[in-house]
Amino acid sequence: MTEHSDTAAHVGGGGQQRELTAQLTVPEMDCPSCAQKVDKSLQRVDGVVDAALQPTTGTASITYEPDRASENDLVRAIENAGYEVATVGDDAEGGSGEELGIAPPSEVLTSSRAKKTWLGAAFVMLGLLFEFFLTGQNLTVASVFGYSLHLADGLFLGAVVASGIPVVRSGYYSAKNLSLDIDLLMGTAIIAATGIGYVVEAATLAVLFSIAELLEEYAMDRARNSLRELMELSPDEATVRRNGEEVTVPTDEVDVGETVVVRPGEKIPLDGTVVEGGSAVDESPITGESVPVDKGVSDELYAGSINEAGYLEFEATSPAAESTLSQIIEMVQGAQEKKTEKEQLVDRFAGYYTPTIVVLAILTAVLPPLLISGGATVSFASLSHTFSGSWQTWFIRGLTLLVIACPCAFVISTPVSVVSGITSAAKNGVLIKGGNHLEAMGDVDVIAVDKTGTVTKGELAVTDVVALGDATEEQVLRRAAALEQRSEHPIAEAILAQATDEGSSDLPGIEAFESITGKGIRANVDGETYYAGKPALFEELGFDLSHAHLRADGGAVAEVEHEQCERENCADIENGTIAQYEDEGKTVVLVGTDTELVGVIAIADEMRPAAERAVARLHDLGVAHVVMLTGDNEGTARAIAERVGVDESQAELLPDEKVDAVEALQAEYNGVAMVGDGINDAPALATADVGIAMGAAGTDTALETADIALMGDNIGKLPYLYALSHKANGVIRQNIWSSLGVKALLALGVPLGLVSVALAVVVGDMGMSLGVTGNAMRLSRMEPDRFFDT
Repeated sequence: MTEHSDTAAHVGGGGQQRELTAQLTVPEMDCPSCAQKVDKSLQRVDGVVDAALQPTTGTASITYEPDRASENDLVRAIENAGYEVATVGDDAEGGSGEELGIAPPSEVLTSSRAKKTWLGAAFVMLGLLFEFFLTGQNLTVASVFGYSLHLADGLFLGAVVASGIPVVRSGYYSAKNLSLDIDLLMGTAIIAATGIGYVVEAATLAVLFSIAELLEEYAMDRARNSLRELMELSPDEATVRRNGEEVTVPTDEVDVGETVVVRPGEKIPLDGTVVEGGSAVDESPITGESVPVDKGVSDELYAGSINEAGYLEFEATSPAAESTLSQIIEMVQGAQEKKTEKEQLVDRFAGYYTPTIVVLAILTAVLPPLLISGGATVSFASLSHTFSGSWQTWFIRGLTLLVIACPCAFVISTPVSVVSGITSAAKNGVLIKGGNHLEAMGDVDVIAVDKTGTVTKGELAVTDVVALGDATEEQVLRRAAALEQRSEHPIAEAILAQATDEGSSDLPGIEAFESITGKGIRANVDGETYYAGKPALFEELGFDLSHAHLRADGGAVAEVEHEQCERENCADIENGTIAQYEDEGKTVVLVGTDTELVGVIAIADEMRPAAERAVARLHDLGVAHVVMLTGDNEGTARAIAERVGVDESQAELLPDEKVDAVEALQAEYNGVAMVGDGINDAPALATADVGIAMGAAGTDTALETADIALMGDNIGKLPYLYALSHKANGVIRQNIWSSLGVKALLALGVPLGLVSVALAVVVGDMGMSLGVTGNAMRLSRMEPDRFFDT
């Protein structure tokens, strides 16, 4: 299936050359060597600008100039590499068709290739029966160039034809595209073995390798299933109300602003806002949370969620292609295009490994017979038998080394692990935007977390109002709310909400509003300049917070009096009111002019229930240091830190100071991950080795800026993310070293006559490829601890 997108590139003379991008589905392109073969074929097409090939999804994204090449040219190039394009849409100027984004599922074990393989296997079994058990019935059926051809030989040749021709055909395309890959090596080995009369070995090699290819294709198809499940979450159709009637249309035909109807049990087809009805909605496909969320008028809905029981009507807020789910799918697919450092290292190693083993295979086939026939002797009597033999024996050993030369197992060891890990995370509400971030997260020693919105819910509320001087509590709150009208800070929302609840919705207008970064705000109210912010702001204005005056009617929380003052009701609010509120974990906001303090407002934020358990779990998993970074005051930070159980807290940090804190942690530890809201903490997230955004569902900025996004507001997913990443790193190491170790042992055993062609195929090729794939698929079974759900 294809989809086209237009881009423009500058060309000589200041003009622009239009470019198109074709999305092609190539199901049989399921290994790195396959992709390399396709890439080399595409490189010979005049007009191809770039090609992004994804064996893990069986797709090819090809950018080309339509004036120099057409989509048919691209298809022919892929076919010239020996692969079929599953479905082709219209040409560049025409329609694009639906983007699949992944190869469709295939009936691997019942395909045409499979039937030929099973036929070849039957021939081999019958041949072995006549060759070794029914020797009396193994009659001579023909004579070729003076050699007698027995019934068993005919059956073995039949197996070579049935199972070996597809291998040889693929090897031909490899040679045509100058690709030294497994198809070329195996095809060469089958032809050579047949040519010298070793039909048993040739038939065995053809059948076993064909079975290995089928099983690897089956394993890859299973790995692709996790991606297909993710892509199938959103329905293809939506029920829309148009002209007073309900009509069912494809989701990509629904316009922003249209009313969509969702009945009980149906999936929500697009992102939107509820305009009528109410229901419990299962958002687990997006956020990974297992507990349904109650939705009512004005609440947001996400495509792919499931309407549990009630009736809903909602207004579409984005087209289908731009929904949160579509962004997740797009980013998961894009993540696979970015090769990790380990993957790049393995690719470079494979570039040397295969030619080296091929040279050793040639030397193994040629040198020993020459040395033996030339009179060379082996000094150790115990090895004289091992290193003797005819040139046919050494030729077969050389062919066996050719089988071992295939680097498939360790080349796919990293990408298949990355795909498994990233798709598993996506299904559990964690979006990892690249294998490099998956690896980096598993190696961090320190996790730094922001307080507001991460450790706490970020849902602030006013708890206390203390009036100073001649002001009343109502006046304090009213002045503060007037100042906060233009602020977007959560503290402003809490003060405005409290003022509204107390009947102060008609607030005075303000002028000359100014935000003082990290400290507070300033504006003119009724012709006088007022300030609202942290105690530090008022200290900069020249206030002595240890010497303030309370209202004459008392009611103060401050209990520390200023003994030198002659006025009554004088108090040290710095060590009294402020200290007490901060010790209770509350945030203190002072309100006043540049000459007089009006009052104190205390604001509290509820800690997330899962925060304490999440931090404890991170420690259990081996995270050396968990630190909380916050712009809040020292007292509040200390109180929250003690309740949560973090190892360290740093308070009163401005955005640039959070960056400095992250850099200091990086200097002391090997790796640092930073968890924040993705917007206010953007500099610190960008500085950390891994930036993690909390509550990213529906937040485009967080999705775009963070390396990893926790789609739901659940800090309990953090231990799951670390455990998954840490395990993924372990799986990658296991896959790489086990595949290399097995290959090395087999290579050492070949000259000693300990490894047959069959063993090399079953263990070195098929066994290891299936082994690394199966090991990687273990990551897909990892799930978050459900007791963290809120």
